[in-house]
Amino acid sequence: MTIVRNPIPLSQIESMARDQFGDLVKAVVDVERGIMAIGGEMHSDEEAELLSDGSQQRHLWGINLYPGINTNDWVEFDSVINIRPSQGNRSRGVDSQDTRKAVLAVVSRLVAR
Repeated sequence: MTIVRNPIPLSQIESMARDQFGDLVKAVVDVERGIMAIGGEMHSDEEAELLSDGSQQRHLWGINLYPGINTNDWVEFDSVINIRPSQGNRSRGVDSQDTRKAVLAVVSRLVAR
């Protein structure tokens, strides 16, 4: 598992995907700090790593990255850690369009496609 603070090449995500799940890499994005953790077995592992690094849970959102998909659909908003009724998010996705845009902005900045 890695905390990504600086841009990494898509090829690194592709390699991680092959080594783990075949076509995807799990990631948790901290929209406040502009970083993400990738390569964990579960989103909760990455969430714990970011929390121990100083992130606040309310800013963390779980996603899956599919490096083989060449459209914006390469980012899938689906994680149990996203279920937060207290923040108005009642699904495994990310219901707020503003939050989705913030997550995509972090991913776009950190992954050189």
